[in-house]
Amino acid sequence: MTKPLARFGCLLWTGYEYVAMVMGLGALAVLCLTWLPFALLCAVLPPRAGRWVGRLAIMVGFRVYLHFLTLFCACRFDLSALDRLRGDAPLILVANHPSLLDVVMIVSRLPNAVCVMKAALMDNILLGAAARLARYIRNDAPMSMVRQARAELQQGAHLVIFPEGSRTRRFPLDDCTAASGLIAHAARVPLQSLAIEFSSPYLGKDWPLFKKPELPLRFSIRLGQRFEPPDNARRFTRTLEGYFRAELGGEVTPDSVHPHRGIAS
Repeated sequence: MTKPLARFGCLLWTGYEYVAMVMGLGALAVLCLTWLPFALLCAVLPPRAGRWVGRLAIMVGFRVYLHFLTLFCACRFDLSALDRLRGDAPLILVANHPSLLDVVMIVSRLPNAVCVMKAALMDNILLGAAARLARYIRNDAPMSMVRQARAELQQGAHLVIFPEGSRTRRFPLDDCTAASGLIAHAARVPLQSLAIEFSSPYLGKDWPLFKKPELPLRFSIRLGQRFEPPDNARRFTRTLEGYFRAELGGEVTPDSVHPHRGIAS
């Protein structure tokens, strides 16, 4: 009887993993659709008010979503380290980017966070209106991106940027771009590194959207080194990339890439 029961329990758990996947993705779509008409209506607000409403709504919405994932989808999040940043002066938050949940986790704890965002996502029907209301910054025009980021930092924001430019494909880290160094140099604002730790590559760059996760999922974010504004953006990019590689598991070669490797492997 033991083997049939074990097999039945395994089937039940696999079924739950599929249900949890559908619930998790569906809840995010519902959240975005629910806020969409309000974000469109709030577009008539003055820029300062619209920015405040947009960022607060995203923070609250993402926090509710993470609670939903915790209660119904066997996800565990340790984001307490981010709470120590709330009262800090303007900062550029630089993080590795293993999954689609990274920005959700970071923004859920910071009421005045502004993200550098892919232009395609800014134009997305589900995400675009909310992102524009919160004055998120498009990444398709480098000089404009730097100017807008500097302006937001001068107004006290926490700027969230992923130096890899996209989700990680070759773990533990893809090559970094110079964007964060250029912004920090222009704004004369420190950079705070964030190390995102994960138990699974679920929703990573090469993870099919409808491939079930292996539950439970565990995510955490810890504070890394804080860097002073660099004088040379390109040199700083090499320094930052080296730092992240050391923190996340060292140098990666094509022969050593493992699809499940992360900090918390």
